[in-house]
Amino acid sequence: MRRAYCFVLPVLFFLISCQPQSKQTIIIIDGDQIHQLVTTERIPASILTQAGIHFTANDIVLLNGKPVALDQPIPTAQTYTLQVQRAVALTVNGKIIQTTASTIGEALSQAGAQLYASDQASPPIQTPITGPMTVKYVPSRALTVTVDGMPLQIRSSSATVGDALAEAGIPLLGLDSSQPSENEALPSNGQIQVTRISESILLSEKSIPFKTDYQQSADVELDQQKILQPGQLGLSVSRVRIVYEDGQEASRQTESEAVVSTPQDQIVGYGTKVVIHTAIVNGVQIQYWRAIQMYATSYSPCRSAASRCYSGTSSGQPVQKGEVAVKYSWYLAMEGQKLYIPGYGIATIEDVCGGCVGKPWVDLGYSDSDYQDWSQTVTIYFLAPAPATIPSMN
Repeated sequence: MRRAYCFVLPVLFFLISCQPQSKQTIIIIDGDQIHQLVTTERIPASILTQAGIHFTANDIVLLNGKPVALDQPIPTAQTYTLQVQRAVALTVNGKIIQTTASTIGEALSQAGAQLYASDQASPPIQTPITGPMTVKYVPSRALTVTVDGMPLQIRSSSATVGDALAEAGIPLLGLDSSQPSENEALPSNGQIQVTRISESILLSEKSIPFKTDYQQSADVELDQQKILQPGQLGLSVSRVRIVYEDGQEASRQTESEAVVSTPQDQIVGYGTKVVIHTAIVNGVQIQYWRAIQMYATSYSPCRSAASRCYSGTSSGQPVQKGEVAVKYSWYLAMEGQKLYIPGYGIATIEDVCGGCVGKPWVDLGYSDSDYQDWSQTVTIYFLAPAPATIPSMN
């Protein structure tokens, strides 16, 4: 029979109760090895040492499936099962970590990684750890994608912007673009701008104006005009490419322009045919071959705007009523031509009017004694017969 003894140590004044230590059976599982130890020891580290089992600081010990501290006594029981869970080397992105986790994901989490579904791991994070392994782990990043004017929050561990967008269900379609571009790495600021691009082709018609060609016509009366050939507008068609960015027109470019039909010139005949007309003007019967509106002024020998008086005309006739002046080109072609001027009477072209430019103009001659001031538009009749050379009325 085992007895219990009590000792009193009066010097230290300590009271220690001494009770018998019962032995317990401990089953130790170390990998595929099973050890059985009968001992009174209750400290896990000491129990493992008695069993001749070596362990490291990274290993863990489970008591009946639950982790225990190696330096703390285990509860009293008849039978215990201790399991030694050995730490293995896990090389993650070139860095070695010792872990007792059962899966790669658990090991990464124990190492401080915040795991997301968009993280990439090879082998996958749910892979069991059965021994030393090499793992490539790419953590995902938070990204803000602005598309169709709306910011979207996503996470991605993709290598490029394009892959991240496709992974998030925002693929670039057709002409769509992104900033940064789809082949670039994920931006350091986490911002991605997606621009939806579309385009349309517009066929634009444009009229081509025709030109007007003036030609002499002996079949048209003098000073009259007649359209001999009507003009026709041409037609050109342009192909215009319109680019829209996020629904707004961004550019418009004409790619080609083709002439569908060429314009046809209009031909206008101006008359050279002399026709003699008979009319009664202010009670006077006349025959004339031209009648045009002209601006009429008057002059006399000492009223010619010159610095002195001039009594003769360019043809050598005296300046007097019945002698008129016109521009130089008309004088050369029609010197001596008779005119009928309502309110003035019959006159002959005898002089050159240097200031009669810019419009049909006639300067009516008077002597100084019978001078009358003119400054008005009047119809001038060119009396028959017509001269051999008929100048333009311009």
